[in-house]
Amino acid sequence: MRILDWNQLDENARNVALARPGAAERADIVAQTRAVLDAARAGDAAAIRALTLRFDAADVANPRVSTLELQAARSALAPEDIAALERAAANVRRFHAAQQPPPLSLETEPGVRCERILRAIQSVGLYVPAGTAPLPSAVIMLAIPASIAGCATRVLCTPPRKDGSAHPAILVAAQICGVTEIFKIGGAQAIAAMAYGLAGLPKCDKLFGPGNAWVTAAKQLVAADPAGAALDMPAGPSEVLVIADASARADFVAADLLAQAEHDPLSQAILITTDRQLAEAVAAELQAQRSALSRRSVLEVSIASSRILVVPDLETALQLSNRYAPEHLILEVSEPRRWLERVSNAGSVFLGSWTPEPLGDYCSGTNHVLPTYGYARAYSGLSLLDFTKRITVQELTAAGLNSLGPTAERLARLEGLDAHAAAVRLRLDALTRGAA
Repeated sequence: MRILDWNQLDENARNVALARPGAAERADIVAQTRAVLDAARAGDAAAIRALTLRFDAADVANPRVSTLELQAARSALAPEDIAALERAAANVRRFHAAQQPPPLSLETEPGVRCERILRAIQSVGLYVPAGTAPLPSAVIMLAIPASIAGCATRVLCTPPRKDGSAHPAILVAAQICGVTEIFKIGGAQAIAAMAYGLAGLPKCDKLFGPGNAWVTAAKQLVAADPAGAALDMPAGPSEVLVIADASARADFVAADLLAQAEHDPLSQAILITTDRQLAEAVAAELQAQRSALSRRSVLEVSIASSRILVVPDLETALQLSNRYAPEHLILEVSEPRRWLERVSNAGSVFLGSWTPEPLGDYCSGTNHVLPTYGYARAYSGLSLLDFTKRITVQELTAAGLNSLGPTAERLARLEGLDAHAAAVRLRLDALTRGAA
């Protein structure tokens, strides 16, 4: 892992140091994904089956998960595994239930009442990856807020294994979260099936969940189609940025970097530190710890796109972090909470040496579906509100209209919209005649 001294870099080298991998392949991925979406829409169930055979090497005649499959999945897991899923689900439920906003209703001036009401999105699609690493934790992060919000239809898609079955941990997590509409479809074809209501799936209004570059591209393409479905957020491969000072433990920091770098060859891990000695110790720890991990082939590629930046002080470290806008930000510094107010761009923040990032991935209670690839500059991690629509309401009394109406009429004429002005003037005149 390369160690770079920030003060020795020119502006071009600094941009390269904070660049994410994989951007050059974006156009090809979009074109390939569009072809998959078009094929799925044209061929419906038969095309979905063919695409599943092509990409997942599984021939799935009926993608819907049966009751027997759900029963078999539960018996396939150890009781300790089920207990861990249930505990994680309980914490996620507790944190997301607390996100319910209070009712909003007020008079902006006498006789003019404005309100905001929440309504659940009726039909949501939940995508759960299960390729090289099945993610039952993603079921929990998606299905629980959807349930709390009151989404009536919750459709879950996950890629099948080569024998045509779904991973049992994903099925058990779905049962814990109360999801019954479960389908063994993965990749861009799953996004097509949920967005357009193909292969017997209910059509979904909004799609949620992590995925690879093709899943992300598919979500963005169907979101741009009026006949498709909205998406939760744009995203890319997983990433972590660690800020550490001389108080940090090199083995902890290295473990944090590897934990995210193992997700995907395009994942990225960055350490920003004020201590050159720590930088060198972390680089050595990365080599030592990586040799014992099962996903060494993934790490070999992702670590090549990762780096360590040595900076003069923590102020500079926070500035660089906000510029990068990481999905996960870990503050392994003395008094980490002191620096929290300086964080403006991050998906989720982890404070101190005893808060490893996997706790957020699995069971602390926060949501692990987060903006990546710099989208944390403008997007937030998934929350209860993402599964709802916020509808505003206004109600005026006659006195309120008589007072505020002339302002609306004046603004309408300022914009040259006569029909807008007339809709107000007609009522004002009616009030005048009534008063006379």
